[in-house]
Amino acid sequence: MEATKIIGVGIIALIIIVIIKQYKPEFAIYVSLISGIIIIFLVFNKLAGILNLLTVLSKKTGMNATYLSIILKITGIAILTEFGVSICKDAGEVAIASKIEFGGKIIIMSISIPIISALLEVITTIIP
Repeated sequence: MEATKIIGVGIIALIIIVIIKQYKPEFAIYVSLISGIIIIFLVFNKLAGILNLLTVLSKKTGMNATYLSIILKITGIAILTEFGVSICKDAGEVAIASKIEFGGKIIIMSISIPIISALLEVITTIIP
């Protein structure tokens, strides 16, 4: 059911953008931005359910909560970066989009250092 709502918002936004571009093309980006925000709110409940499930699973398995937090931050940064890149591409600013994408990748790399360190420690204990 949520998929039909998301697709509906996307199609309605597309129709509005096509119509607006004929008369006021500078407003098309606002419609795109608003439709993206609406879609994010539509999937927010699903995201909360996923977060709860991951938290319960991490507690059951005894996984370090720090690692789960890092993974969730990385996922959030990836989603927000992709959203920003898409908005920039919609506006025709491919150069800015590529810089946002590059910045997101660097931030993800810097945040993932504790996981990489822990992984390397495990590898070094396995392979003497």
